[in-house]
Amino acid sequence: MSRKHILAVVIVAVLTLTVGGWALSTLFAGPPSNPPQSNKPAQHTDLNWTFPIENEPATPLPDFRPLVSELMPSVVSVTSEMVVSTLFGEYADHVAGSGIVIDDKGYIATNNHVVEDARSIYIELTDGRIFPADTVGTDSLSDLAVIRIDATDLPYAYWGNSSSLSLGEWVLAIGNALGEGITATEGIISRLNVSVNVDGNTLYGLIQTTAAINPGNSGGPLVNMSGEVIGINSVKIVASEVEGIGYAISSDEARPIIEDLIRYGHVTYPWLGVSVSSVTPLLAASENLSVDRGALIVEIVADSPAEDAGLRAGDVIIHFADTEVSNLADLVQAIRSSEVGEEVEIVFIRGQDTKTTSVQLTERLTP
Repeated sequence: MSRKHILAVVIVAVLTLTVGGWALSTLFAGPPSNPPQSNKPAQHTDLNWTFPIENEPATPLPDFRPLVSELMPSVVSVTSEMVVSTLFGEYADHVAGSGIVIDDKGYIATNNHVVEDARSIYIELTDGRIFPADTVGTDSLSDLAVIRIDATDLPYAYWGNSSSLSLGEWVLAIGNALGEGITATEGIISRLNVSVNVDGNTLYGLIQTTAAINPGNSGGPLVNMSGEVIGINSVKIVASEVEGIGYAISSDEARPIIEDLIRYGHVTYPWLGVSVSSVTPLLAASENLSVDRGALIVEIVADSPAEDAGLRAGDVIIHFADTEVSNLADLVQAIRSSEVGEEVEIVFIRGQDTKTTSVQLTERLTP
């Protein structure tokens, strides 16, 4: 390197070290004797600020231990043996689920998909006892079933009123998660009166919860903080981007179905005899409907109560009995709340006109 280049490097180094005024003396002689200071307080400071004092202690999270100890003996593990047919023959497969003891005579409520077409069913109690179970009745439309074991004086769960639930309310899900035995998970009520399509069948009046519902939880109870069953765990959304979305059949929906299964072995549903779609603003525009809510009749079944009442495809049902109908779910639940043989009034829209008719519902047996 030439002497000119060396001199240039030295000059650059000196300039760099002297940038900032007293930076060079700081590097070689310690802190400056008179560093720059400011006696002015920052614009938004408050010398007298302190943390607010809470007048009352924070509300603690609920203690689930009493609920768990009280309810676990009434929740059972269900193991169903299924026969699976393949091109290479048949083999036995086992499905794990849960159930709720609902009285001291051995009746147990569970999901239809846990026991449907089972060759044999076994129940394990929390005390380790194992019993074979018989099927009392199943209902594929509601995904509910009742089975029974030959045992008495069993601890059983009390049924609650799901119509009194509120969003954000604490709940507990208990069941045979992953077939590993009875466990409990906590969560809150996220949504109410939800409809979910499962393999082509729509379940109505569901409770959405953040309580973890895993395979094997199906048929177990969702309970409130009073220890009452307010739902039967049934469905969860399974996707890589989904977390904490599970559904339970509400106790108010399940109660009459369970009663019918125990009394008659099947569920009798009132039948109108129509295929319908929910009316939305988009559907109303595309079909040139005069209303943007209701249940649009797509098809009328021949010789059905709907045909006898003079209803036609293209009519929009807006009122059924005492229920205002805004969509398909409203109509289905209104029909299911009626009685076989009951005569109800239906208000519907045909073109621009509002019309009224009466229909006598007949019986529809579940498949």
